[in-house]
Amino acid sequence: MPSRERISSSDSEVGEADPRVYKVQRSKLISLINWYHVISVFFPIILASLVGIFVFQFSYSMYENRDQVEELIVYTVTGKPKVWLLGWQGTFLTLLLMYLFARMELPVYLLDFQVWEPPKSWQVTHEELMTIMKAQGCFNDDSMAFLAKILKQSGTGQATAWPPSIVQSLKDGKPQNSCVENAREESKLVVCDVIRDVLSRTNTNPKDVDILIVNCSLFSPTPSLCALAAHEFGMRTDLQSYNLSGMGCSASVIAIDLAKDLLKARPNAIALVVSTENLTQNLYLGNERSMLLQNTLFGAAGGSAMLLSNRRKDSLRAKFKLLHTLRKQGVDDESYECVYECEDAQGNHGVRLSKQIVKVAGRAMERNFTSLGPHVLPVSEMMKVAKAWVLRDVFKRTRVVLEKLPALSGLAAKIPVVRPYVPDFKRGIDHFCIHAGGRAVVDGVGDNLKLSGKQVEASKATLYRYGNTSSSSIWYELQYIVKHVGIRKGQRVLQLAFGSGFKCNSAVWLCLQDGPKPDKLTEKPWEANVKWEAKDKKL
Repeated sequence: MPSRERISSSDSEVGEADPRVYKVQRSKLISLINWYHVISVFFPIILASLVGIFVFQFSYSMYENRDQVEELIVYTVTGKPKVWLLGWQGTFLTLLLMYLFARMELPVYLLDFQVWEPPKSWQVTHEELMTIMKAQGCFNDDSMAFLAKILKQSGTGQATAWPPSIVQSLKDGKPQNSCVENAREESKLVVCDVIRDVLSRTNTNPKDVDILIVNCSLFSPTPSLCALAAHEFGMRTDLQSYNLSGMGCSASVIAIDLAKDLLKARPNAIALVVSTENLTQNLYLGNERSMLLQNTLFGAAGGSAMLLSNRRKDSLRAKFKLLHTLRKQGVDDESYECVYECEDAQGNHGVRLSKQIVKVAGRAMERNFTSLGPHVLPVSEMMKVAKAWVLRDVFKRTRVVLEKLPALSGLAAKIPVVRPYVPDFKRGIDHFCIHAGGRAVVDGVGDNLKLSGKQVEASKATLYRYGNTSSSSIWYELQYIVKHVGIRKGQRVLQLAFGSGFKCNSAVWLCLQDGPKPDKLTEKPWEANVKWEAKDKKL
């Protein structure tokens, strides 16, 4: 076994001719030391030593001058009691302010965000998408009819984007080439475009980015997408990068929540969050209906990039401030299995959707909004919730007691059943970005929250124009609100997303700047699901 190379630091060994020895003069070794790291490691020890020396010197001085100290205390207590009391109050107030200041969290600002606009060559109509599916040569007539039915009811328009490897089937009539290089090229184009645009809009140098988070649920290559972005833009070598996969359509809120926690621990830092999804390797090529849904309901290429900062000076140019993030994770069997990546009986890979997904999503949203309410609802709404809860509990206990008494059992049926009060979240939230996971998702959430057509307009318009772009859909919706609905300083925006697992995650943002004058759309084809040409009016 050959001997390993060794490093010699002796000046006398520099002249040796052994090629296995990497020679460095001792005088040059000092330049290889990371002094910043050395100082940061030993700084707590140095600080503790200095504090110890100071305490010892202070205590020794108090001991040497103990007679004068006792005389001063007696004089202050007996002769100037108000001064003594004022001193204790001042000390307590100072310690309280120091405690509150230490507990204060660093604010998280959204400097700007950018969504990816697909090129014309990526856009396909419903008819063209069905032609692509037929070209795969694996779907039977029942599956094709089922796909056409789901596509018609999906709420998507005639210009959703699909990657080149899939669109190529429209041109040559052959099954797509789903190799890893095609998948990597899809992600590279989307990720690099949105990063380039958001850095340009905020005038930020890539080397100024301290934290990079990329979420892509179904494509996790090696090297990671974080490594791809860092390499393409020449970011710093000490960059903190995190690649999130398998987190589903709610991963963007998870990435924002992770960035918030990282920024808390790192003052004066900038975080770049990228949300995307990859379709090249994720067409289901079988005939099971529970897995066919992903080919039309979950299909659309897209991405977004968000630049976050905790620097106080950035509050002057930031568009939004993050107020709250809330994550709720289901842990029961139904939640875990309702969106499940697997293979069918023939070995075809895909994602299976359970029939219980609506019920599971409803439970997850209820848990999320129950915890979110105290953070965003006014006191009047919270009092109504508390009143309904108290009355419901009192009436229930009274009914149980009366049923146990034969003479009063008839009165038990007359006691009304108090239903839980569903608070009006519209009183605490001005704009809603509901994950565009399909028409049923948007309508279901809108009905539960009693939202008006205008309040779900951003979600329906995004679904129609871009399709279900997975985790990035909530940012397409925020872009729609800024451009076409209008947003003012002081208004609050709720982003709500659902994901496999099963998760319901939410983020609340405070607008810090008045948005541009909204470009009101005269045509809203998503309301009637009529044909929409993207070239007529860009959303």
